[in-house]
Amino acid sequence: MSNIPVRNPRTGAIDYWIGSPSLKQLSDQCNRLRSVQTSWQAAGLEQRIAALKLWKEAIQQYREDLIQALVADTGRLSVSVLEVDSILSSLDRWCQLAPKLLQEADQPTAIPFIHLQQDSVPYPLVGVISPWNFPLLLAMIDTIPALLSGCAVIVKPSELAPRFIKPLLKTLNKVPDLRKMFTVIEGAGETGAALIEHVDLVCFTGSVQTGRQVAEAAAKRFIPAFLELGGKDPAIVLASADLDLATSAILWGSVVNTGQSCLSIERIYVDQAIAKPFTEQLISKAKQLKLAYPTVNSGELGPIIAERQATIITDQLQDAILKGAIVQCGGKIENLGGGLWCYPTVLTQVNHTMKIMTEETFAPIMPIMPFTTVEEAVQLANDTIYGLSAAVFAGSETEALTVGDRIQAGAISINDAALTALIYEGEKNAFNYSGMGGSRMGAAALKRFMRKKVYLIKTKPVPDPWWFTN
Repeated sequence: MSNIPVRNPRTGAIDYWIGSPSLKQLSDQCNRLRSVQTSWQAAGLEQRIAALKLWKEAIQQYREDLIQALVADTGRLSVSVLEVDSILSSLDRWCQLAPKLLQEADQPTAIPFIHLQQDSVPYPLVGVISPWNFPLLLAMIDTIPALLSGCAVIVKPSELAPRFIKPLLKTLNKVPDLRKMFTVIEGAGETGAALIEHVDLVCFTGSVQTGRQVAEAAAKRFIPAFLELGGKDPAIVLASADLDLATSAILWGSVVNTGQSCLSIERIYVDQAIAKPFTEQLISKAKQLKLAYPTVNSGELGPIIAERQATIITDQLQDAILKGAIVQCGGKIENLGGGLWCYPTVLTQVNHTMKIMTEETFAPIMPIMPFTTVEEAVQLANDTIYGLSAAVFAGSETEALTVGDRIQAGAISINDAALTALIYEGEKNAFNYSGMGGSRMGAAALKRFMRKKVYLIKTKPVPDPWWFTN
């Protein structure tokens, strides 16, 4: 039954409906996936790689359908193209890396006649609960390594951006072996909550508030929970920094996907000595960006995807202005054609009494705060409940790295911004309330989905020296 309305972010109209499975349907689906997982595991890595390569071909076949569905889900084009192409690249990368990463090496022990044989056993069924800001990318970022590890996977995307589900299922139908092990379901929050009761491991991307609920539900069942939650990423710009490079990088890192990313730059701390020219350059570059309205090709910035997010953004802007912030450009949300739009916004005269400097914003808003010492900059950057990522700009890598070493965050971009949006090789953990669990990037992203098992093998029929003697 189609009972959940879906809003079009470009028009504001309800033009799509999705259903949700009953509790019995969800339970049956999970039981079916778990029952066939053993054959997927037993097939071996080579066959799993072959199935994922066939899936890549199917995604390429339906590439345009996926892009158009993402455009309808999110209202933006260039990032939708990037999402689909990133999945294709991810399939290539993981299929290439998996054979080496999943090798198990036997090893001797300190006791000559005891040998160790290592093994890794996949969790039977992985549940992925993904958000609306990058609907396809964040649904697949955990799914692909989990499948290669030998797990079956069930994904529940956000009900705010579900249109991509149908073309994605068409790609899976082209690969029957994979379709048996992996599915995507519709549903709202209650479906995601119910899913946790039926899986062996859960991956969640979303807010801290919901992430806490996911962690508590998983803990009650003694299953692992990998959480990628909110961020309030800082950028520190030292006096020696290349201003043209810094302003271009920070602009991209702040407003890409209309700032709707957990790894967006949301706080900018600039050395007082260069604050004026930095601010002038950033304002000039921000004003050159255009909204993707009236068509998706009209500009770089799409609409605000989630209607409720617009209320949060407006509240933070009003709070900042009331407390003395100055709007240098942008500064408000406009209703254009029924969609909600926010121009790139630069704020000055901000401080940490303002929500815009302490709470996640998810908008193309760049608040600039000057500092007088590096110690002050580091203290401000760490004055947060979050710790996802950050950026440091300086005249040399050494100077930037020295500052980055003091920032409490999992990924630090040096003389660039938001690099973890594009670079997946480096392992990182979220600090503070930005997440929990193993890295979803680097080699650890694959190994998260397997439990370690060891065989302790006695190689000689000799008495153990610790046995009781007669």
